[in-house]
Amino acid sequence: MEKVHFDEAVKEITRKDARFKPDGYAFLRDALDFTITELRKDELIEHRHVSGPELLGGVVEFALKEYGSMSAAVLDSWGIRADHDIGSMVFNLIDTGAFGRSEEDSPTDFMGVLDLREELLEPYRPSREVLEVRPDPEPPARGNQPAKSSEI
Repeated sequence: MEKVHFDEAVKEITRKDARFKPDGYAFLRDALDFTITELRKDELIEHRHVSGPELLGGVVEFALKEYGSMSAAVLDSWGIRADHDIGSMVFNLIDTGAFGRSEEDSPTDFMGVLDLREELLEPYRPSREVLEVRPDPEPPARGNQPAKSSEI
């Protein structure tokens, strides 16, 4: 298949499949570049295939680096809510010729790998219980007395 310009591929994809916004595809391309760069730091191989789980890990790391505590909200605004959404986007790009693939690649490589939302929110959760959980106190017994204006 002939290599297609990325922006043209995204236009074609979003005309047919409006689940994901163009900005989400641009983010995915940047996350893939980030993932490749990170993998190269640890390996001597310059050009190597990136697996589904590796890309998902890179997506999380890149989103947290770029958007911090807003990562889940930003990705959600682009329609990216789960690991399999990344897989759908990757295979949309493969089908249009913007991304390449190996024979072993499959959309199932992106299913059930991680809980995307949880991975994006976890770094921002408190590491300890912030407030003590107390049982609700009993309201004061009033009998037939009206409430005082200062208690309303």
